Amino acid sequence: MQNSFVSKAVRFALLAAPVSVAGFSSVAMAQEEAAKVERIEVTGSRIQRQDMETASPVTVIDAAAIRVEGFTSVDQLLQAQTSMAGAAVGSTTNNGADGVAQVDLRGMGAQRTLVLLNGRRMVNSGSGADSAVDLNAIPVAMIARVEILKDGASAVYGSDAIAGVVNIITKKDFEGVQLDLNGSSTDKGDGETGELSALYGFSTDRGNYTFGASFSKREGVIQADRDWTEPGSSSFIPTGSLGGKVQNAQGEWVARSTGYDFTKDSWYQTPSKRYSLFANATQEFADELIFTADVLYTKRKSDQQLAAQPGDIMLDVCGAPGADLVNCISLTPAMVAGGIEADDTGRVNYRRRTTDVGPRIYAQDTDTLRLSAGLAGTLDVHTGMSWDLSYTFGKNEADTSVANSINAVKMENSVYANQAAWFSGAPLTQAIIDDVGYFEQATGGNKQHIVAGVLSGDLFDLEAGAVGFAIGAEYRRDSGYYNPDPVIVAGEGTAAQQDPTNGSYDVVSFYQEVSVPFSEKLTGEFALRFDDYSTFGKASTWKIGLTYEATDELMLRAVAATGFRAPNVSELYGGNTGSYDYLDDPWGNEQDPQILVNYTSDSNIQPEESESFTAGFVLSPSQIEGLSMTVDYWRFKVSNAITRLDAQAGLNNCFAGDVTSCETFSITLDGDLSNFTNPLTNVGNQDTSGIDGNISYRFDGLGLTWKINNDITWLLKFKQDGIEYTNTIDGNFGGYAELRNNFSIQAGMDDWNVTYFNRYIGESEYLADGSKIDSVLYHNISASYFITDGLSVSLGVKNLTDEEPSRVANGSDGGTVPEVFDTIGRQFFGGISYKF
Repeated sequence: MQNSFVSKAVRFALLAAPVSVAGFSSVAMAQEEAAKVERIEVTGSRIQRQDMETASPVTVIDAAAIRVEGFTSVDQLLQAQTSMAGAAVGSTTNNGADGVAQVDLRGMGAQRTLVLLNGRRMVNSGSGADSAVDLNAIPVAMIARVEILKDGASAVYGSDAIAGVVNIITKKDFEGVQLDLNGSSTDKGDGETGELSALYGFSTDRGNYTFGASFSKREGVIQADRDWTEPGSSSFIPTGSLGGKVQNAQGEWVARSTGYDFTKDSWYQTPSKRYSLFANATQEFADELIFTADVLYTKRKSDQQLAAQPGDIMLDVCGAPGADLVNCISLTPAMVAGGIEADDTGRVNYRRRTTDVGPRIYAQDTDTLRLSAGLAGTLDVHTGMSWDLSYTFGKNEADTSVANSINAVKMENSVYANQAAWFSGAPLTQAIIDDVGYFEQATGGNKQHIVAGVLSGDLFDLEAGAVGFAIGAEYRRDSGYYNPDPVIVAGEGTAAQQDPTNGSYDVVSFYQEVSVPFSEKLTGEFALRFDDYSTFGKASTWKIGLTYEATDELMLRAVAATGFRAPNVSELYGGNTGSYDYLDDPWGNEQDPQILVNYTSDSNIQPEESESFTAGFVLSPSQIEGLSMTVDYWRFKVSNAITRLDAQAGLNNCFAGDVTSCETFSITLDGDLSNFTNPLTNVGNQDTSGIDGNISYRFDGLGLTWKINNDITWLLKFKQDGIEYTNTIDGNFGGYAELRNNFSIQAGMDDWNVTYFNRYIGESEYLADGSKIDSVLYHNISASYFITDGLSVSLGVKNLTDEEPSRVANGSDGGTVPEVFDTIGRQFFGGISYKF
């Protein structure tokens, strides 16, 4: 292919499009030498090629950009990208995430974004039988760059690559020793983070060996420690309530008029510790025979904290019709005078916030191991072909626990046996605390085996150049399990009941790619993949891409593709699981916004199917040296989606008299939610589209080197299961603002630079009622200085103006969506790096 001006512009645009202009530093750019042209593999294709030109839009974020912005975890740097939406869980998710961190391209769900490590799959990880990769397993210290492919890639990589691919490339070919120390703290003196890492590498005559280790620690931030947080007001109070009534100072039973402030116990930023070891090896055994291997091990210890367990039990009333004759409570004259009486079943509701036992402390101890080894060489066929054989193994094990859990059965029996102690409102005795409280424990894990082989090279020559190809096969086996605490399995805890999960599947795949230069200006890329699963059977996908160099300054590109996502272990074999979701009860029967919903799986569920289309251009005008612009339209359509239906819509429709909705969710027409169920189904669909734009400009002026970068995503549509989410936000589904923009400008000289960033999230509407949710603009600044060639320091401030998060009615306990807005506030960060 001709080495035209636009070819250089494309390479420049693809490599210089990260959110930070620090991404202009050199990263894996194809080197053309007089004697030899290096061939590289680009994310989105297995064909070895001479440059970065493909039809697919790719964003690259290098290690320098990561450091300049003070990111301490992979999920933070990814979620800052404008192409992200929804509510991917991470460090600010306190309820239900078990400490994992994920990426959510386009807001289509973390399970629809494929995560690769050095171009190969990463094992799903977390607490067990997980549906996506836990990014906590990958330390920032080992990252050389991150490549984000923003179109469907199932025809190349198989299942899960519906929304795109995140390929994390680790440091290799390193020589010497490098020590790094990074840390941060809020201006309130909490939420401290720290990371200490070491890198060592050496080269031999025919190879390189790189080793690394890192330790990172993150402290927590309590919700009530932020002055914008409104106090919580839960109906579960420490003194308890009977039939909605409480005792006053005179011993009278009156309506409850106070609530419990749970924000004093809950985190905005969850604490964690991570220990990581990693290594990369490259060894040439003989001419054109190369062995490569990489290994990663990470131990994560994390915890979350919620208010003390809310005890919610129905007590039989002695003498009431239908009540138990032995295990029952006696209503005193004062209770009767206060209006406390048995319901139609002969029972009365008792609620208590068990602060005597203590707050719920969720803890995880996870170990993730990933090993990949490959052997590559060449064949003296035609102009030369390359082959690669690899084996990848991944294993994740987790021990999880919940301190200060409550055994509901023992609590009920204790109330019957100690009515005076429970109804007096006084603190419980230690004997009662020891009886009803327990330490909840669970185990889980995931395992993955992959054997793959690929052959690539040139098939034949056309007038415009060689026809490149890649053909390969792959075998993969995934398994997972999760064993809840026996008390939870038996349904005896005050937490939701859950069944064990255990299962596995395997898949055999064959794929091929062809790159055809139809002319010096027009190139076609074609991919076809066939997968055979042990569960649902066969799937086939294809991809067609075109690039057209209209002029030396302008390249046009387009990709059309199909994709699929196979059901994972938890979707196929997951045990019934209870979940307390933030919902509005239209009947008004529920006293709290968190309503228990039973989640079910289905072993007969079928794969999702998708269609994707991207089209855009890369422009680098010769009149303005250093300027590059990309604009891409994208659209993704998912059918037969594996999803849970919108529980809030189900409640609203049933309340309006829709019998089908009532039956689907197991709700009675009068609003009885005791059997409220949200099943996994294949009836879901998604349809989302938008426009991505990037402008990068590098120039010299005023004696300085300037770098300007702007990324923008304009969301045109996001519709799921018939519900329009475009420009809305919701505590359960996250944020889908129409406009997201990242801007940065850097000025510097040889040994220093100063960078200003801003991140904008546009105004949106609350999904439930259309009320306005304010836009927000975050400002960050940072500076780096090289004291010597090997010693550098950096300082910066995130959220310089201490912007408060926008309020969302059904958000987390703090009244917002921490996965979308910054709930931590102003942070100062700094680091020092020494290489020798």
